[in-house]
Amino acid sequence: MTSGGTGAGGTAPARRRGRPPRTEAGDGPGARERILTAARAEFAARGYEKTSVRGIAKAADVDPALVHHYYGTKEQVFAAAVEMSFAPALNAPEAVLEGGLDGVGERLTRFVFGVWENPVTREPLLAIVRSALTNDVAAAVFRKLVARQLLRRIAGEPAVPDADLRAELAAAQLVGTAMLRYVIKLEPLASADPERIVARVAPVVQQHLTGP
Repeated sequence: MTSGGTGAGGTAPARRRGRPPRTEAGDGPGARERILTAARAEFAARGYEKTSVRGIAKAADVDPALVHHYYGTKEQVFAAAVEMSFAPALNAPEAVLEGGLDGVGERLTRFVFGVWENPVTREPLLAIVRSALTNDVAAAVFRKLVARQLLRRIAGEPAVPDADLRAELAAAQLVGTAMLRYVIKLEPLASADPERIVARVAPVVQQHLTGP
């Protein structure tokens, strides 16, 4: 009597592509979250180029096929990890836009630098930015999230012309200042009081968004 686990000639049947068996994959409650947490840690520690889907799977204790099942390619995993890291900024509270465009430069600047000043959110942000500096794919993901998602509601305000360009210029001001302060650590910017930075940067952001 032949075993039900073998095909003709005693050979094992070909394994189907797609989601691996649950027992092999390590799937179960929290598996998707474990993968994303592991991905963020791997990208933070190794950068984009040196991180692999296999390494992420090993860190999450799942089959690599499960990483692909949930998130797709390495680029897509990175995008999900970036979004996880940027969640506080991407989900900016509606208070930033309350009152319309009047004073939005200060509210937005204060909010963004509040995210950077928080040690819990700063470390993953630093890891993502460093990857974006050295890899074109990572840079493209970073640009898309910052320019299109963080400022999309402001760019959508009908009261100003060239809203997309204005939003991207505002993003350049905020991201560029953050890069010099937190990544390059250029003095005296790196050690300046955050309130002083907000006071200097906010009017420029406001000008980009609503100026003539």
